[in-house]
Amino acid sequence: MQARISKSAAIAALMALLAPVLALAYDEAPGLPTATAALSPLPKSPIPDVNSLKLIKPAKAVDEEAFREKDVWGRIRSGYAIPDVNNDLVTKHVNWYATRPDYIARTTARASLYLFHVVSELEKRGMPTELALLPFIESAFNPNALSNANAAGIWQFVPGTGRDFNLKQDAFKDERRGILASTDAALTYLQRLYDMFGDWQLALAAYNWGEGSVQKAIKRNQAAGKPTDFESLAAQMPAETRNYVPKLQAVKNIVANPQQYGLSLPVIDNSPYFTAVDKTSDIDLTVAAHLAELSVDEFKALNPQFKRPVITGGEDTKILLPKENAEKFHINLAQWSQELSTWSTHKITSARESIRSLASRFHTSPEVIRQANNIPQNSVLKAGSTILVPKISASANLDIPEDNATVAYEAERSGKSAKGYKLPAKNGKAEKGSVSLVKARVARDDAKTRKHRKAN
Repeated sequence: MQARISKSAAIAALMALLAPVLALAYDEAPGLPTATAALSPLPKSPIPDVNSLKLIKPAKAVDEEAFREKDVWGRIRSGYAIPDVNNDLVTKHVNWYATRPDYIARTTARASLYLFHVVSELEKRGMPTELALLPFIESAFNPNALSNANAAGIWQFVPGTGRDFNLKQDAFKDERRGILASTDAALTYLQRLYDMFGDWQLALAAYNWGEGSVQKAIKRNQAAGKPTDFESLAAQMPAETRNYVPKLQAVKNIVANPQQYGLSLPVIDNSPYFTAVDKTSDIDLTVAAHLAELSVDEFKALNPQFKRPVITGGEDTKILLPKENAEKFHINLAQWSQELSTWSTHKITSARESIRSLASRFHTSPEVIRQANNIPQNSVLKAGSTILVPKISASANLDIPEDNATVAYEAERSGKSAKGYKLPAKNGKAEKGSVSLVKARVARDDAKTRKHRKAN
């Protein structure tokens, strides 16, 4: 018998599960510092172009067909369109999932927030609905998942591929983690791969291994007079890719008939969980959550792309809220009399600007500046960095400009000269941080990873 999970219970379960992973993410501070004083109680108020994509089947009329199903799982089952795989690897992975009901419960609880949106987008594009289960394999539906190759979000984009699909990544946001932007990018990418190979199993292999690698494998089999389907190419694939489609098939089998495997899935209502709300000016993340009458963790579950304690961006920046909280947000915002944002930016013009001196200048503590900007202890800011600092006057009440701000730091150097200036480390090297470190990692990891990258 299926277990029905309320939206509030699902989000509570999700928060408890995300906490350990949030602590591991490199750009998530352990706390969310804010210059905002205790927020005032809210007044009581009544709660009042995919046309260019190649369609592989006629797109469903969402208002007629999709809503005939009682829940989202039914919609997914009815749209299965990728040929099945039936081999020992599928059996192995089905058995692995079937013996881990707690893992299934955690993953589906997270998925309950996002699946309606993902399935709806697939149906609009006429794509197989089992692709909605791919984040089950990629990230266990954790938007804060970060791989060793720096792949992020539920769809696990590495930085370079994210930029190829216009996913903005700067000091303030990482759209690889945003549900709307990353889903649009992932489905566009998957459709492109299908158009390239004419086969969904090969498209999935390319999503994991890289289209260049799949093309080379096809050419090798063609030269040898061998078939070029997924299973015929599997011997050439690395283990991760060889298991990729069988893992998705295993999840498909479980979703198709969970009772057969002694499992149950939460009933996910066949209606939108969240809605998008326009952000008209900079707003502190804590203030936005307060106005929506959500906890910060609940707010971040739907808006994981925002990396700093203030939400910046122009008119195209949106925040996601549960439907019942969106109206509360608008009502409370109209009655809000305090500042929406308590943060501004400061550009480091000299390497001699210390975090301690900046804290004194902006009437805060070094720890607040470090946490707001993810600056590790025992490191110093580099000239050219743009950092968040608390506003110290009403005249600074301008929105933070979108200028691809970056933060760079290096390890404090050991030793000082007689005049008190810090001397270089003995080995002449310094650990570069934030953007500089990420660039170095990405250059190294992208050369190693097979995920989402074209093979040379």
